Parts: sequence; structure tokens; C-alpha cells
Amino acid sequence: MKLYSRGQVARRISYGVIVAFVLTALIFFNLGKKQAQKNNSAENDSSQEQVQNVRFDESEVVTYDSSSSAGEVGLPVANNQVTYTQDENENINVYRNCNEAVVNINTKVTSYDWFWDPYVTDGGSGSGSIIDKRGYILTNVHVISGATKIYVSLYDGSQYEATVVGTDIDSDLAVIKFDPPQGLSLKTISFGDSTSLLVGQKVIAIGNPFGMERTMTTGIVSGLGRPIQNSNNRIIRNMIQTDAAINPGNSGGPLLDTNGRMVGINTMIMSSSGSSSGVGFAVPSEIAVRVVNDLLKYGKVQRGVIDATIVQLTNRIAQYAGLDIATGMLVSEVEEGSNAEKAGLKGGTKAVYYGSRNTILYLGGDVITKIDGIAITSLAEYYSALESKKPGDVVSVVVRRNKKDVTLKITLAE
Repeated sequence: MKLYSRGQVARRISYGVIVAFVLTALIFFNLGKKQAQKNNSAENDSSQEQVQNVRFDESEVVTYDSSSSAGEVGLPVANNQVTYTQDENENINVYRNCNEAVVNINTKVTSYDWFWDPYVTDGGSGSGSIIDKRGYILTNVHVISGATKIYVSLYDGSQYEATVVGTDIDSDLAVIKFDPPQGLSLKTISFGDSTSLLVGQKVIAIGNPFGMERTMTTGIVSGLGRPIQNSNNRIIRNMIQTDAAINPGNSGGPLLDTNGRMVGINTMIMSSSGSSSGVGFAVPSEIAVRVVNDLLKYGKVQRGVIDATIVQLTNRIAQYAGLDIATGMLVSEVEEGSNAEKAGLKGGTKAVYYGSRNTILYLGGDVITKIDGIAITSLAEYYSALESKKPGDVVSVVVRRNKKDVTLKITLAE
């Protein structure tokens, strides 16, 4: 039996531990290597499968153009052929045919300094439509109101001074004229038929909002037959309501149908901020044609009138006169021998001071409450009811007399 010392035993145990550790490490290393190879093989198979499943459309592939300069990518180029929808073509054609007939109007007005010395300053601005090659332009009265000088700017930037041919505050329409230079052929806009308009029909507005010349907006006819009171305290009946954007500077410009015909004259907006809120109004071309014809021929509109002096009834007057109604137009005097007197219209007999005691009003006469079926409650409605009437037209007038309604047939005078 072989004996070992303590040192020899310790050395042999240490050698055994080291050998066991090395063998264990080698075993785990081989196992890890095999697992890594297995994982790499699985990933390669998966990648190959993904590549096989991907399909590229040739139009989607971005390639580098070898002819381009360094660093530039040759991107796919879209088809250069441009197409438009039917709606876009309508808009383009209307603008192309009509924009050169829309002018920008600017005015000069006279103001006074602290010492009441007059000086000229900038006034308002708006739009207008050339309606005649001789230089006649249709616009709004409020665009040129108070102007000492009126200037019109054409599409090419040229500017000319214009003069007033005639104005009509009842329709807020005016005709002005400038003298085009020899050789200049003006484009014009023709009138359309506003009576054939339908709610929902497409309309186009061209004007100069905020000084941006010949701006086009589109919309629809939102409503018809709107009675709207304008800035001159006149009620214009049968106004066209549209949601086409109309802003300051659009006033006087044309409202067009898809054929480029003027079916209205943009006049006002309904807004709390002073800019478009989608509620704009245009004077129908039916009114404009009649007004323009009279302005060109007479310098004013020939309207029929009732030969009588009338005063708007108030609660105070009605109470003092002992009337049973408080609205309508009180007939103060009727012209002797007039059509109104012949029709039986009666004026008052009791003289009283009215207003600032400089005017005498006669009480006891008829009170006009309706004209051709239109209720008359204010002076604006009275003028509006007669706006489309001509001298010689016969109107049906309902008056309140002795607490009874009486109907009269009155022939209008000039």
C-alpha cells in the first residue's frame, strides 16, 4: 500500500478540480456553439422566406439615375398630362372669359381739418362690371357715395378717371363711365336671367376683396326673394342670397352663373365681424336691367308715385289722432286733381306741428296699409313696394279709414 503525504494529497485534489472545471467549460462551450448555429440557420431561412414573399411594383421602385449629378436621387416623374373635372373647367372658363371685364373702383373724398379747411383723401373701394364697350360700368351706389373723384383700374393695371352717369338709391345701383383710349377693346359681361335661378344652383363671384384684384369665389344660391334693407335705409326685395364668399371690396362686382352671365350684383353681406360669414346678397339682374336702361336713357329711374304727402305712422301720432292702428303710412295731403284724388284717396284736415315744429302734418286722412298685397309698415317698405312700378301702372292700395279697410285702384304718376 502506497502512502501519500498531506501535500501530495492536496496537489492531486487541486489537479482533479481543475480538470473537471476545464471539461465542464468545454462541454458548455460546444453546446452554446451548436445552439447559435441552429439559431442562425433559422434566421436565414426566415429571411429567405420573407424575400420570397415580397413583390415590388416597378412604379414603386426608386432608382438612382446615373446621369444625374452626384448626390441627386432620380425620383419617379408623374404623368405631365393635366386633367380637370367638369366643375373645375366651368370655373376656369368663367374666370377666363369674365375677369378682364371686372374693374377695381377707388374714390377720393373731401374731408375737413380742425380749421374747416377742405382736403382730399382716400375714400372707399369696390368693384364694377363693364357692361358696354364704350366704357359704361355697373356698380353700387354706396361704392361711389360722396366721391369727388372716381378711378377705375382695368385688368392690365391701367387706371382711368370716371364720371357718374346716374344713381338709384332704391336699388343701390349706379352707372359710371370712363373714356377708353383709342384702340382699346374692352371685354364686357352680359346680363343673365335671375328669374330662372333655383336654390342650390352654382354661382360665381368675381371682385376685388380687400384690394386683391379679380378674386374669384364660388358657392350656391342659398335663398331667393329676400327683402333686405340696405345702408340707404331702402328695402330691396327679391335679393339673391349666396354663400359665395363676399367681402369688403366685392361690392358692385358680378354674381355669375356657370355660363358667365351676370345674374346679380354683389351688394352686401350679413356679418358681425365685417367680413364674409357665408351670407351675402346680390341685387337680381331683373332689377338691374330695368334700372340700367333708365339710367342710361334718363339719368335716373322713372318710377311711378302716388300723388300724396305721406308720413310714417308712430304710436304717438296714432294715439293723438285716435286711430285703431299704429303702423302704416298716414296720408297728410293729396294733390288736387291728381290720379290719387280721382281714385278716392283722402288726406287729413286737422293741422298739427310735426317733428321740429317746422313741419305741419294734417290728421284725419287715410292710412295706407298695403300696396299690391305687400304690407306697408314703414317708409322703406312703401318705397320698396313701388320700386318696380312705372308711371301709368295701376296699383291696388288698401287704406284704413274710419276703422275699416277700403281698397282703392290708383294710377301712378311720374
